[in-house]
Amino acid sequence: MRSKKTRRHNLLLKIQGTYYILTGVWPLISMSTFLQVTGPKTDLWLVKTVGMLILVNGLVLLNTSFSVRRNNAVGFLAMGLCIGFALVDTIFYFQGLISPVYLLDAAFELLLYILWTVNYTWGGKI
Repeated sequence: MRSKKTRRHNLLLKIQGTYYILTGVWPLISMSTFLQVTGPKTDLWLVKTVGMLILVNGLVLLNTSFSVRRNNAVGFLAMGLCIGFALVDTIFYFQGLISPVYLLDAAFELLLYILWTVNYTWGGKI
């Protein structure tokens, strides 16, 4: 039986993994709707490449979420992804390179990061 800490850890992996799978696959299956929401892009091959990388990370997080053991390495990967995406979203928005919709992603990434931090720092009392 999984401990309470492991269940919380795995729940965060499920949430983040599912989010990444959905956002990663989106430009791969419907570039037109992706561009309608996120704004025009010039290098569509790069959009697809990033989508594939996000999708693969999501699959790893989701797959690991079904483990009976808590995998801290994947948890720290998840935290790093949160910070990386939040920084990219925020920096490039304020440089005028991407649309404001990316700030929604940044906010969600920061929320996930806070939940991970609480999970690791204060024993996961969330």
